[in-house]
Amino acid sequence: MHHEAPLETLDVLGYSLTFNLANVLMITVASVLVFLIAVLATRNLSVTNPTGMQNFMEWVMDFVKSIIKSNMDWKTGGRFHILGITLIMYIFVSNMLGLPFSVVIDNTLWWKSPTADPVITLTLATMIVGLTHYYGIRMKGFGEYGKDFFRPMWFLFPLKIIEEFANTLTLGLRLYGNIYAGEILLALLVSSLATGFGGHLAAVIPTLAWQGFSVFVGGIQSYIFVMLTMVYMAHKISHDH
Repeated sequence: MHHEAPLETLDVLGYSLTFNLANVLMITVASVLVFLIAVLATRNLSVTNPTGMQNFMEWVMDFVKSIIKSNMDWKTGGRFHILGITLIMYIFVSNMLGLPFSVVIDNTLWWKSPTADPVITLTLATMIVGLTHYYGIRMKGFGEYGKDFFRPMWFLFPLKIIEEFANTLTLGLRLYGNIYAGEILLALLVSSLATGFGGHLAAVIPTLAWQGFSVFVGGIQSYIFVMLTMVYMAHKISHDH
């Protein structure tokens, strides 16, 4: 079950940085796939005869819009529409990449879901939390935004600092845990049942069933990530906090 990661260490400006080449590969694949989906969905736009891809993209846009409007007014939240669309598509595609198969070469895991790695999910979470602070300062001003950390009572300031770290950890680890657990269970099903012809037959039904469930979980987790992003964003830019 345990596979090595393809690590590469490079010297950058006198510092040794270690890169996981599998992560680099998979986030690149996910980015390219999302880009291609967006291009194909918007290439031949039509009001009277929309393509299936155009209908899909319009559904995604409306779905994300409903998430934003459930947390803040559209006049304020409309600026985050593209962010939400990008997140939900990128995370869903990333969640799906490791479902059909994994690629292991010489006990080194090269193909997997990038969101099955805590480094990727925690980086995404850190970027989102950082963006909430950026927009909070930009829309409220540094002074007014800083006062929010002392409201409603000044001695709650340490708890609000802890909350920022907790939000980052839970946002990233929730996504990682669900996707990683799904891939582990798929690997267990295949390795424990697929021995011989009879084992292969016995492994087919539970593997397909779990893959179907994993698609559902991957979709739910991408939705939850975007929903929490908009919740955190609304909390930072709202003048009620």
